[in-house]
Amino acid sequence: MKLLLIEDDVEISDMLKKFLETEGFEIVTAYDGESACEKFFESEYSLVLLDLMIPKVDGMEVMNIIRKKSMVPIIIVSAKDTDSDKSLGLGLGADDYVTKPFSVTEVLARIKANIRRSTQYATANSNEESTIIRGDLVINTEDYSVLKKGKKIELTSKEFEILKLLMKNPKKVYTKEQLYSSVWNDAYVGDENAVNVHISRLRNKIEDNPRDPQYVVTVWGIGYKLGELE
Repeated sequence: MKLLLIEDDVEISDMLKKFLETEGFEIVTAYDGESACEKFFESEYSLVLLDLMIPKVDGMEVMNIIRKKSMVPIIIVSAKDTDSDKSLGLGLGADDYVTKPFSVTEVLARIKANIRRSTQYATANSNEESTIIRGDLVINTEDYSVLKKGKKIELTSKEFEILKLLMKNPKKVYTKEQLYSSVWNDAYVGDENAVNVHISRLRNKIEDNPRDPQYVVTVWGIGYKLGELE
């Protein structure tokens, strides 16, 4: 599998590259955001490792550029470790976040987990109804497109998966734990912030009035469900 490693610290980049190559990955490196974008669109990648503090084009903008064209898993690897930084990165389209300093074995585990989730998700999509319509929303599970009243809406991979889950099961109420387990395909460890951030950003994109949501509604004391749509 080919990975794109975007890291301006040459020592860290070389260390990760050598370690991951011993694990059987093909690694393409980029040391700034401009070359990272060029290299991304020159090839196909199974995953992107992205530092936020890179020159020319910063990491957040690189992620935004990639997300306009691809749902490839993105893991942020950054020294910026505040909750707001993590929430912003995850909200803008990252699938995972690793804080520096890190252990290479932790990074490897995160890479394998995200590639496994991505592969399982793609396989599941190939065996299901490709178009789901609820109210004014239409989602296509093959090309990850979302339309509202014919207008395209750009969602991150996690936002899309949350919306898809609710639209496929319109009568079911999901707890935050169930949402996390289903969408992240991982054990829930009480990380409500990740779910809250993605729900909030999803509402901002699909609702006419995010303060009075009609699509992703809160069932107080339990969780979330799809609204009663005509």
